[in-house]
Amino acid sequence: MTASTPNPKPGYGTLSTSSFGPSTPSRPPSPKKTVAPINITNHADVESPHPSPHSTNPLLSAPQNLSQEHQIESRSLQKGLSQRHLSMLGIAGSIGTGLFLGLGGAVVMGGPLGALLGYTVIGLVVCSVQFALGEVAALMPVTGSFVRHSEVLVDPAMGFAIGWNLVYGNLLSIPSEIVAVCVLVKFWTGDSLNPAAVILPFIALTGGIGMAFVRVFGEVEFVFAMLKILLVVFLIILGLVINLGGVPGTEVIGFRYWQDPGPFVEYIAQGNWGKFLGFWAVMTGAVFSFAGVESLAMAAAETRNPREAIPRAVKRVFARIVIFYGLAVFVVGLLVPSNDERLQGSGDSVAQSPFVLAAAAAGIQGIPSLVNAIVITSAWSAANQSLLAGTRVLYGLALKGQAPKIFLRTTSWGTPYMCVLLFTAFMFLSFLSLSKDAISVFWWLVMLTAAGVLVSWSSILLNHIRLLKAMKKQGISTDRLPWHNWWTEYTSPVGLFMCLLILFTSGFSVFAKGHWDPAKFVSSYLDIPIVLTAYFCWKFLRKTSIIPLDQIPLEEAFEQAEENLSHHNQTFQPTKKTKRWTRFISWIWD
Repeated sequence: MTASTPNPKPGYGTLSTSSFGPSTPSRPPSPKKTVAPINITNHADVESPHPSPHSTNPLLSAPQNLSQEHQIESRSLQKGLSQRHLSMLGIAGSIGTGLFLGLGGAVVMGGPLGALLGYTVIGLVVCSVQFALGEVAALMPVTGSFVRHSEVLVDPAMGFAIGWNLVYGNLLSIPSEIVAVCVLVKFWTGDSLNPAAVILPFIALTGGIGMAFVRVFGEVEFVFAMLKILLVVFLIILGLVINLGGVPGTEVIGFRYWQDPGPFVEYIAQGNWGKFLGFWAVMTGAVFSFAGVESLAMAAAETRNPREAIPRAVKRVFARIVIFYGLAVFVVGLLVPSNDERLQGSGDSVAQSPFVLAAAAAGIQGIPSLVNAIVITSAWSAANQSLLAGTRVLYGLALKGQAPKIFLRTTSWGTPYMCVLLFTAFMFLSFLSLSKDAISVFWWLVMLTAAGVLVSWSSILLNHIRLLKAMKKQGISTDRLPWHNWWTEYTSPVGLFMCLLILFTSGFSVFAKGHWDPAKFVSSYLDIPIVLTAYFCWKFLRKTSIIPLDQIPLEEAFEQAEENLSHHNQTFQPTKKTKRWTRFISWIWD
């Protein structure tokens, strides 16, 4: 079905409102303007045929349509990631210390059944987010992913606000992971080891991976993700064996702790209302355990055949994460009672891991050291994820004229090295851990963007809703989407409602009498005014407006997607049919 589109079409992510006027079919088309040759590798210049009328600052000139941006990315970035890497990126980004160390806190807060229900609900929200991201990213596979999608589907100011919020959060999350590694290493060394001996090698390794060809990053994250998957599977099996009395000298536990102290825990209030608040508290905390699943599309421009790889990765990542988290939460609820005082704490010590506690009770040695070692790789993996996501978002902002053009410079193998150097410089903030007063200030800075996960998920869902509404408005059939599921038209609005509801209620406990906690209040809510301030400041300075549905330049994106699909079909080589066990291994591997 051929779509009818307004004429003239606004550019992709146009920064001024002058392009959003009413269409005038009688107006003759303007002559095509040529773009000067671009060499991002050696220069920071990006020529734009449509400089913004609101500024003469050369740092704010940017390409104004999809084809120009795609041309720049294809020249400066290299496609080094495959679908195998994308699948593991989502796994590595979401399975971290929250799974290995933090599940015990969820059981304490909500009880075994409350924790299981809380993670199940958030798992369904993650499903809506993942599939919404996959459908939009398959059509517009650009570096920066949903940040850049917001600029063309919603408002350029929204892309600016969310993009810089992500850059800020990732700049601080990397040194926070380094500090976490220092704490974890002390499990073996005590206080005798100088933290600088951990910090400097960590910075060198992380910066080196960030500066290398993106495939190196993909392979490193692939290995880390495999280690995490193997440990999760091992701990789940070990937990079931312990629960069923499979360890000599231990008795069968079964569902004992679901009966006493019970499936739910009263939190803040009494009775059923207190049990519901316990479940809700688990659900708000579970959001941050799933943080990172959206990162698999951040490097779409560096992915081979992204319109096929991203949807496949989305489906497999969702299935794996839900299975692993669901089983892990269920097993933890069987292993330890919700009133076990050893589960109380911040969740940053291996001694608080419910798997470690259960293994110690069964007399199994070596589990604490094994879990600690894998958690250290998890922290390193999280730092690598933050470096990839942050540098690619910053590159995308520079490409749109929302950051200095110096960040467009790349190496000959396609790494945005100026972005990496900026993030490496911020890694030295981890030396603040040497001072107690300085580290307190540092953690407050980190907490400013704790709610950024829900902000990002909300923007992903809003992008998808706007895409479908714009297609309907312009008469474009969903059959033209590279990947589409009919039910996402309903799950995206529901998911957006849940994300906003959780965002505004995530810190509800601080408003209860006797539960005021300034740190929790900051981490729950201060990111909201930060994002809104950035949004309205850019909107005021650049005179942007919400793009009308009938003026979103979809036809250009569809033409490019269909052209790439035609090229892929010409070079496609079908794979041989494999046996069932081989396909199962492939499901885990790919």
